[in-house]
Amino acid sequence: MNEQHIKSNITSSKHWLRLIFMLLFAAVLQVASIIMWILVIAQFVFSLLTGEDNIQLRKFGHALSIYIFDILKFLTYASEEKPFPFADWPLTNEANIGAEKIGE
Repeated sequence: MNEQHIKSNITSSKHWLRLIFMLLFAAVLQVASIIMWILVIAQFVFSLLTGEDNIQLRKFGHALSIYIFDILKFLTYASEEKPFPFADWPLTNEANIGAEKIGE
């Protein structure tokens, strides 16, 4: 790699724009992680009180976990696709959500 190539990489707006998006999604990841923990606690309490989990919380948790994975893929350069809101919110396959329950 020569000096000119390195200089063009450093001055490329493409890299700096990606850094801005990475910082934005790193902050969103922190918020999404907090929401996930709130969801975990809510699902546990709901299960404790009713004897079964809440299907709506399960669906949202599944979509949120996919979203977190999408953010991590973008941050680690495993994907060039920016996550939501630059892409659609992750859809979940409802047939797989029920099949993934532990003990069934």
